[in-house]
Order: sequence, then structure tokens, then C-alpha cells
Amino acid sequence: MTYAVIRAGGKQYRVAVGDTIVVERLPQELRPGESVTFSEVLLKDDGTNMLIGTPTVKGARVEAEIIEIGKAKKVAVMRFRSKVNTGGFKNKGHRQAYCKVRITAIR
Repeated sequence: MTYAVIRAGGKQYRVAVGDTIVVERLPQELRPGESVTFSEVLLKDDGTNMLIGTPTVKGARVEAEIIEIGKAKKVAVMRFRSKVNTGGFKNKGHRQAYCKVRITAIR
């Protein structure tokens, strides 16, 4: 079974052809159905030969198709300050942007 380890959005993912992964929002302006190429391949294994990059494998790339682009559920952050003049509670929220991709080829 062929698999690879790629770096995308500051994280590392172990992928094989047909896998679906969720990565942080990609810097390019892409739409669902378009293809994207990950060129930062850290490790590539085809079952008989394993290539380990220093830091990346030269000439290796992973191709994927974008399935969905969106935002995750909101994470509520609440902070309490015990001083008298600060107003007590402060509420904030964050929604992480993500990209769901399906791996189509490892080359």
C-alpha cells in the first residue's frame, strides 16, 4: 500500500490514495471540485521502497481534490478578571477555517 506523510497548514498528515482529510484553510483561492498539489512530502512509501526527505522528498508530490471549504463550529472563550474596574467577564469566539480534501494520487 502506497502512503505518504505531507505537511499542510503547519501540521503533518499520513495519507493514502482515496483518503479524506481535513486541513486548515489553504492559502490559494480554490473552490470545491478543483485540484490542489501538496509539494511538501516528508516521507513516501510504495511498499518496497521508503524515501525519507531531508527535510522533503525531492520530486514527490501528492495530488488531491477539494471536497468542501467551510468553518468549524464556534469555540467559546470566556475570561474572568477579578479586579473591580475591569467589567468582570469577557466573551470571545473563534471559528477555524478548514478545507476537506480527497487524495487522488501520490507521485
